[in-house]
Amino acid sequence: MRKTIGIAGAAACLAAGLAVSLPAGAAPQALVPALERDLGLTTAQVHELLSREDAARALVPAVSEAAGTAFGGAWLDRGTLRVGVTDPALVNEVTAAGGTAAVVEHSAGALNAVKSALDAKAETAPEEITGWYVDVPSNTVVVKTLSDTQAVKSFVDGLTPVRVTVVESRPRLYTDVIGGDAYYINESGRCSVGFAVEGGFVTAGHCGEPGATITGVDKTEMGVVEDSSFPDNDYAWVSVVDSWTPSPVVNGYGHGDVTVTGSEAAAVGASICRSGSTTGWQCGTVEALDETVQYAEGTVSGLTRTDACAEPGDSGGSWVSGTQGQGVTSGGSGDCASGGTTFFQPLGEILETYGLTLVTG
Repeated sequence: MRKTIGIAGAAACLAAGLAVSLPAGAAPQALVPALERDLGLTTAQVHELLSREDAARALVPAVSEAAGTAFGGAWLDRGTLRVGVTDPALVNEVTAAGGTAAVVEHSAGALNAVKSALDAKAETAPEEITGWYVDVPSNTVVVKTLSDTQAVKSFVDGLTPVRVTVVESRPRLYTDVIGGDAYYINESGRCSVGFAVEGGFVTAGHCGEPGATITGVDKTEMGVVEDSSFPDNDYAWVSVVDSWTPSPVVNGYGHGDVTVTGSEAAAVGASICRSGSTTGWQCGTVEALDETVQYAEGTVSGLTRTDACAEPGDSGGSWVSGTQGQGVTSGGSGDCASGGTTFFQPLGEILETYGLTLVTG
């Protein structure tokens, strides 16, 4: 499949609907290997392609001016600048300006007007429609949908030229799994992400039972609780859907994010900080290891005690000492107004219990 890389510069190119690749001088060290891999080209072919695309892009204002109101858009075909014109009498002018002319039925202005008409009624689009755009090479406006229903036909009725294309899936946002960010359990309770692991993240066990559905900080589908333990322990792990990418980052809430490099446990007396969706970034000192705590809901053993504060909603959030991940917030006493004591479940035990791999940077 031929790919093009859009450039967010050159207003003339954007107005023309021209899909172009970056010039050879922009970032050759990054571009060349990737283009070789993805377009199946040799190094020499990549450099030739980039050179031709760079030259073609510079011609767009001239060919657009030559076509005038008959301009039907411009696009690149393996480095060749092709230009649509609705008036056959202007083919020679476009060719003289440096383009390879093709007679088309609809002008770029007409296509953009159809796209604007769809934009204007976007809120009434049927649920199965996933988007629409001007497809310059085919001289049409493409409406993408999961199924070509009567509702879709009604939505595009009277608009020409429109081509309805059935696609397999809906586009989704790609979001990072970040320690300390909020997540929601069964669309109600809120806890905080602990640490990203391959395939998901770890958090507190009291935040959700196995099978609980999880939505992310942006309230979109995030994943499901695969396993959890509470009381006795207080840990769980959540598998995430493909739109969420596990990240080694812990949210510093304005104090500088931390990239986790490992999970070596800190000793008593070590400085330690935690991240949570209620009180953000709070720090203190490790006061004791392997403490047994009797909550009203049950006894949990093996916890680490600190003098850093936390509040409801911070549960499950990340603890770090330097760049080493330490554990996930369990519970405590006090608050961040008067100070308090907070316990966390050590990270190493969670990873070992579930056979998980910590995502590090």
